[in-house]
Amino acid sequence: MARVGGSAWILTVTIHDIFPHLAAEGFAETSPATEDYNCIAWAAGVTDGWWWPDAGYTSEWPEGAPRVESLDAFFAAFALLDFERCTDGELEPGCEKIALYAVGPKPTHAARQLPDGSWTSKLGEYIDITHTLRGLESPKYGQVSGYMKRLFKKD
Repeated sequence: MARVGGSAWILTVTIHDIFPHLAAEGFAETSPATEDYNCIAWAAGVTDGWWWPDAGYTSEWPEGAPRVESLDAFFAAFALLDFERCTDGELEPGCEKIALYAVGPKPTHAARQLPDGSWTSKLGEYIDITHTLRGLESPKYGQVSGYMKRLFKKD
């Protein structure tokens, strides 16, 4: 805890408080904090929009995907980007994968697999990191609840 202004106290929360497995699993910061995009957009390869299926249409969301906070809606959104369901997060040459996290039935986060098999995530409006899947398991993000894959896009 840090002391501020004489008698007032504030609690300083760190990335390790939110993600208790992250230190043991290891991670690396790969870009600074930005509010330009979130984890769902990042998993889709987008860095210029905030993706979430909010009913108020304040965030971007793939047209044709249901605007509800459900795993089925997230699977449908990524299917519109040529992803298909798969059984695991193991590295497959020629494919990129995403992992969807949920707390119970509610989606909370998406991570994208890199060509070397590691995973990358955007932590809300904060930093991007590389990490293991277990590293982000927490009360806030829950557990990995499904995987999808697509062939790497050729430029």
